[in-house]
Amino acid sequence: MYDLLVIGSGPAGMGAAIYGARAGMELAVIDRSPVSGGQVLTTYEVDNYLGLPGMSGSELSDTFRAHADRFGVPFMTTEVEAIEDKGDVKCVHTTSGDYEAKAVILATGATHAMLGVPGEMQLAGMGVSYCATCDGAFFRNRTVVVVGGGDVAVEDAIFLAGICKKVYLVHRRDTLRAADALQKKLMALDNIEILWNSEVTSINGEDMVENVTICNKVSGQTSKLEVNGIFIAVGIIPNTDLLKGIVEMDEKGYIIADETCQTSVAGIYAAGDIRKKPMRQIITAVADGANAVNAVQSYFIGL
Repeated sequence: MYDLLVIGSGPAGMGAAIYGARAGMELAVIDRSPVSGGQVLTTYEVDNYLGLPGMSGSELSDTFRAHADRFGVPFMTTEVEAIEDKGDVKCVHTTSGDYEAKAVILATGATHAMLGVPGEMQLAGMGVSYCATCDGAFFRNRTVVVVGGGDVAVEDAIFLAGICKKVYLVHRRDTLRAADALQKKLMALDNIEILWNSEVTSINGEDMVENVTICNKVSGQTSKLEVNGIFIAVGIIPNTDLLKGIVEMDEKGYIIADETCQTSVAGIYAAGDIRKKPMRQIITAVADGANAVNAVQSYFIGL
């Protein structure tokens, strides 16, 4: 019987592990991957994490793991199949056996929807990004393309227009799905060009993104667009299948939890990108991990 089981070893999970260990809890971290870090591992350079500018994603992940190892946090590499709420006890069913704990912090993150085109995976972190606020500063005064037509894509294009020389917005339809207010802001910017009825069919370059291949769905014509980076904003999928039917979620599958990370079920907490919130960054994920542990402590003493 553990005091706490943390599922996931990205920034939220590692933050929870460190704070839990410092609080003297009997805990363990469960992750299907033997390498900690989550999405951070695919980030070429992290320039917005306090005190560690310019560190690569893998280096930052190694730093987080070394910190947890220093406190003797045990890690188990196994696949979680289900979480069962037994009231005061939570049972985590995995492919290597069942584990029980008084509380569970779910920190399984979210997965960015991908285009699935040639070059996307090979150039991830080398000009291919899924977060404009994370990586936009690396493309100051350069030319980039944003893919998508919803709120996030339009917000990304507007944000990037403030720091980039030129921004192309590629959308597969002839109208945007974003809110009218966002569309008006977008249309008012003279360094944004929208490519309607178009799709990116490949991302090209050797060590960095050099250009993208665009196909116009109406004419069938293809062309090369010279850009330094591509920001893909076609959706985010929270990894919350484990808790479907157990805790309250919104229509997109994000777990509804406040800043304490407490879900609708006592003793189960959601930290990081799986939680419904306005900002998903490394620093907010780590903060969620800390807040969740603080809430767990209060839960244990009945506050």
